[in-house]
Parts: sequence; structure tokens; C-alpha cells
Amino acid sequence: MPKMADKATSPHISQITDYLYISAFPRGEHIKEIVALGVRLVLSMHWMRPTKMLGKPPVELLWLPTFDNILFPMPIGTLNKGVWAALPVIENGDSVLVHCKSGMHRSVAQAACVLIAMGYTVDDAMRLIKEKRAVADPDARHIQSRIRKFANQWPPN
Repeated sequence: MPKMADKATSPHISQITDYLYISAFPRGEHIKEIVALGVRLVLSMHWMRPTKMLGKPPVELLWLPTFDNILFPMPIGTLNKGVWAALPVIENGDSVLVHCKSGMHRSVAQAACVLIAMGYTVDDAMRLIKEKRAVADPDARHIQSRIRKFANQWPPN
């Protein structure tokens, strides 16, 4: 497993690995911190469009609007799209930040999928995220089911 870096982050942003961060909905005041952390891709899982400032160089923004709802599960295709965008950034030595409204469910699911694509098991990915972000809840039934379904289908044919 990749080593953990010790970059200082605000309470708003949680460092999961040396290449992956999770946060709640970032505001303009967080942009400098995000850039300073080496984040070059922001995966926005919130249904509201994030600030355009997040998509200015050197940071790229991929808006993947999803809902956190038991009746409308997150599409696996959306999780795949986020992973496929994140992998080349990570392979280039840069970092990815995933956010949703509170950094508790949708962003956690997407971040877990990135970790799984990087070689983590489902349980190791969920455990690491819970250790590194106190509010993370990958065990919520509707979130865990998406993470496990992603893992069962990764890599796609």
C-alpha cells in the first residue's frame, strides 16, 4: 500500500493518502489550500455545481452530480468516470480531492472506488477512510452497496 504523507490540512479537508483527499463542499476560501496540497483534480459529487474557481489551472474540475438517497443509488458509471479521471492524475504524482456536501457519503464512495482501483480491498479502503475522516460513513447501507458493486465490476471489460 502507498505510504501516507503528512501534509497539513484544515479540518475541512481530510488527507486519506499522499494522493487522495476528501472534503465537504469547498468554498472559494479553500482554493489556495487545495492548490498548495498538490491537488490537480477535483471530483465534485454534489448535485449543485461547484464554484468555477475550482476548475482554474492548475486544477481541473470534473462535476459528477449525484444524490445521496437510498431510493436512487449512485450510478456505477459515475463512479467509474471519477476513477478513470483520477488514475492518470495519481500516476503523474499529483493529488485528487473528492467532495460532496458534507464529505460523508458520496465523496467517500468515490474515494473508496479510487482506492480500490489503486489496489486496496473494499474493507481496507473503507477502514482507511474512516480512520482518516471522522465524519466518513462508508458503512451506510446505500453507500457500502455501491462501493462493493464497483469493486465486483472493477476493472470493467
